[in-house]
Amino acid sequence: MFKGPYGFFDYKYNIAGYEGQDYSGTGRLIYIIAAAVIVVLLLILLRNAKKETVKKYLKIVGIAFVSAYVIKTTWESYFDITVDGGFNLYLLPFDTCSIVMWACLLAGFGTPKLQKLGACWLVTGSMVGSIGAIPFLTALKYYPFFTFGAFYSMLWHIVMLFTGAWLIVTNYIEMNFKTLLSGFAFHILVSLVVIPLDYIFSLDFMFYRTAGSVPIIEGVSEKLAANGIGFFTTPIMIAAYFITFAVIIYGSLGLKKFFRLFKKKSATAE
Repeated sequence: MFKGPYGFFDYKYNIAGYEGQDYSGTGRLIYIIAAAVIVVLLLILLRNAKKETVKKYLKIVGIAFVSAYVIKTTWESYFDITVDGGFNLYLLPFDTCSIVMWACLLAGFGTPKLQKLGACWLVTGSMVGSIGAIPFLTALKYYPFFTFGAFYSMLWHIVMLFTGAWLIVTNYIEMNFKTLLSGFAFHILVSLVVIPLDYIFSLDFMFYRTAGSVPIIEGVSEKLAANGIGFFTTPIMIAAYFITFAVIIYGSLGLKKFFRLFKKKSATAE
């Protein structure tokens, strides 16, 4: 992994000689393996947690997410403004992985209906976002592995993945078509804010404008833009989110059935 004359809290553009070595090298691989091991071990150890325990966790982690976001954004924005000359709009909490803050707060503190709405997104959107981000952690393109900027992003996405998976494993939310629709409804509500921002400020929050880094769809988006119809990327991404949410819902149901069948066969064999 990249090693150089930098401190843990150094700003990305002040780290001389770093050009994403840990993203393209062993750093990213170590993170992927560590994330998988940590999440799996936690799920095994906490698989029998009661719903009351999970709800307390959602309250705590919701507050922790917001606090961490404020601290990190304030820290990085100071340098963005003083070193790079302006505020980075991509630090606003409107990308897919930032929605987890709002979903946890709703699931922990909202009315019963809002709690369900937030929890349904956590078992769909949070899973999709973290599974997509962990193997391709963008932060490592700008921050070496052993820095605050990288650690913040690494821990954030591990917690995202664990939170969604834990709600599934503990049966906190029943995985069915209604859950799919509720999770997607919350996603669309957030999208009603995000889509105008993307087009007004030429951003790509939730990949709605250019599908940046989304396999296959990014290439399609480029062809659409070349033909003057790039706005079709938005409905394509909306459909992609719905499909991936459905894969999480029905994939988890399939895994649960498989494990139940495996336990029955093991019990019969004994």
